[in-house]
Amino acid sequence: MSSVLPSSNRQGRPGRDGNARSSRSKRADILATATEYFGRHGYEHTKWADIAAAVGVGSTALYHYFESKLHCLYEIQADAVQANSDEFERIVAEHDDFADALTAVMNGAFDLTELEVLRNRVLVAEQNLVGVQRTSPREEEARRLARSRIRDLEFAWATFLTRGMEQGAIPQADPRLLARAILGLYNSVWHWYRPKGSMSLDEVRDFYVPRCLAMAGLTSVDGTRLKPETPRKRQRRVAAA
Repeated sequence: MSSVLPSSNRQGRPGRDGNARSSRSKRADILATATEYFGRHGYEHTKWADIAAAVGVGSTALYHYFESKLHCLYEIQADAVQANSDEFERIVAEHDDFADALTAVMNGAFDLTELEVLRNRVLVAEQNLVGVQRTSPREEEARRLARSRIRDLEFAWATFLTRGMEQGAIPQADPRLLARAILGLYNSVWHWYRPKGSMSLDEVRDFYVPRCLAMAGLTSVDGTRLKPETPRKRQRRVAAA
């Protein structure tokens, strides 16, 4: 299997900062290689020794960086959620108009490299493991970090959707449930999508983005922008309910 890692990194060459730089680089190599293997072959079907061989270190050397394969998985999941959160916050901050922001966020969610697609696959496929408490302190710390970042992203989405409801851009609804519905539909992609498969990521985007926007109540499924609810109309609807 071809690797997404640069050959210089896989050989573990020291950087300008000496061993410290080399250690950080090796850890990044392990994470990237594990992401590729977990994403292509599945977490359960990947052996810890396979990752060590691909990185070019002995199996025991992996334990210098990660306590276990599961510890490494939690780190990948935490990194995936943080990357998604950073991109979400960046795009939202660039748009004053809620409708423009939501549209840009959904389209941007599919602007991914092959390794980022695999990382999302790992996050979604093994997310149930984040809910299982561990006895190992290092594993538990990594698990808690991944879980807290998942919750933080969900909260950020709910807060963002609340803003849209307050502005009358989308219908009133439980923002937490709506956030979970939109994220659930989006995350479902990574259960079946394969890089270089029968569908391109652009084709997937063209199908899913309009449906996510429709779920939020911003547009119809055909992409027609729905008329925002004015504050007066909303007051009348609430009073009549």
